[in-house]
Amino acid sequence: MKNTFKTILLLVSAAVLVTACDGQGDSLINARLDENPLPDPVSGSSGDADFSKYVSIGNSLTAGYMDGALYTLGQSNSIPALLAGQFAYTVDGDYTFNQPDINSVNGFNTTVTNPALSTVFGRYKLDTSIPGPSPTINGDIPAPYSGPALNNFGVPGIQVGQLLTAATGGPDNPANPAYNGLYARFASDPGNSTILGDAIAAQPTFFTLWIGNNDVLGYAVSGASNSAILTSDADFNTYFGSTVSSLMTNTSADGVVIDIPFFLGLAYFQAVRWNNITLDANTAAAINSGMESINGAIQGCANVGVAQSDIDQRLVSYSEGNNPILVIDEELDDLGTCFDALLAANAIDGTARAQLVPYEQSRPLTQGELVLLSAGAVLGTEADGDATTADTPIGVVVPLGFNMSDASLNGDRYYLSLAEQQEIENKRITFNTIIAGAVSANSDRLALYNTSPFGGPTNPCTSGIFCDLFGLSDGVPGITYQGVSLEPDFSPNGVLSTDGIHPNPRGNAIIANEIIKVIEDKWGSDIPMVNLINLPSVTLCGTGDCLSEQ
Repeated sequence: MKNTFKTILLLVSAAVLVTACDGQGDSLINARLDENPLPDPVSGSSGDADFSKYVSIGNSLTAGYMDGALYTLGQSNSIPALLAGQFAYTVDGDYTFNQPDINSVNGFNTTVTNPALSTVFGRYKLDTSIPGPSPTINGDIPAPYSGPALNNFGVPGIQVGQLLTAATGGPDNPANPAYNGLYARFASDPGNSTILGDAIAAQPTFFTLWIGNNDVLGYAVSGASNSAILTSDADFNTYFGSTVSSLMTNTSADGVVIDIPFFLGLAYFQAVRWNNITLDANTAAAINSGMESINGAIQGCANVGVAQSDIDQRLVSYSEGNNPILVIDEELDDLGTCFDALLAANAIDGTARAQLVPYEQSRPLTQGELVLLSAGAVLGTEADGDATTADTPIGVVVPLGFNMSDASLNGDRYYLSLAEQQEIENKRITFNTIIAGAVSANSDRLALYNTSPFGGPTNPCTSGIFCDLFGLSDGVPGITYQGVSLEPDFSPNGVLSTDGIHPNPRGNAIIANEIIKVIEDKWGSDIPMVNLINLPSVTLCGTGDCLSEQ
């Protein structure tokens, strides 16, 4: 009873204290608010634009594809989704932006070949022990979309012509190269509807259009080895013009058109150096000793009419430190006839002739040539499949792009020569000229985001975020953005996802902000910028679901 009485006294005392201090508490709170005011609510203004029904049209960059897959986190941080989040501040009431949600943590990796699907590979993660990207082993095959009406019509992998053809939605058979399953899963009428038609049917009040990258990027990613996937200038002009004309005629929407960035600065083309073969002095000397007979035979071709300048670019010599990668170059003359002549003249025997087969069209790379990220998985591995002894390392003793099992050549798929880079850049500039012309012809309703202003043959990029990232404007790769130091790669401080091409969420935020600046300049809008500080960059392996961890 005594303890109960004490408890009652304490409660009464507390009540009196709270009542007595109530006025003091208000005063204290007000004083603190004066010293540390609450931030003003975020707001914005649409200016002369109308964002009430925003629609996005494009390819993987629009869809939120990253890390080699379309997956939930990537979609939720797509460029259009980030833009819509900022547009919402300018619109009264509820604001919706619907995407064809994949509903998969790891998604479906479209870059890893696994025809049997015994394991469904998902997004890449970064394995720092390799170091490099590794696919996850618990991906999901995309299911048909059955959600609400869409705002995002981005489809990974498409070229500009596929916006306009019903074949993009089906049928799914080898006779229909236009088919894209990631459109078919959300097409309004697969095999009959078109991506552009579906986007127009949504009746946007504002749109973004980012298309054309794959019309030249796909060719670059193939190592400039498949000219069939390089869109002709005439076709690009027709398809792009028809796309813009349809949007202008069949909607009243304004929009931003984004051109093709300078993509040869991306990690996919920069992460593996042309001189990626690092050797110590003893190893270099041992390889040189083993290559003496190869060099001797190549030099011997001078006796059968091969120019010395041709011979010089083929000779192999290693030293301590960084050395050029040895590659197949199918643009070179085939020395097979020369080697046969040496055999016939008894300058070499049959065994030596057989050993010369990989070197009939081989040479070390030269400075400025670009090696594709795909080469990283095979460089240094054993060409003969024997992992117990380093006697046939690819790119060192056996040329990258030579298949020892059948003597076939695929060297062009792994690197870009200087001439190929110039061809790709010329095509990108031509396409961007077409894009700029279409925007200029409709300048009352369209604005252009010029991602990388061209500075001529010696400087492909003069200003802008992309140029700054690649170090083309100041010679130093990387930028500081919103107080964060960022690199043009897929490191933890990078802006790219682990596929080396597509931005990660932070990279997407930067691009979204650049688009916002274009909108503000054109339509007098006042749109809050996306804050990238809290957005993720790359995800590391370490939870046991990466292929490299198995």
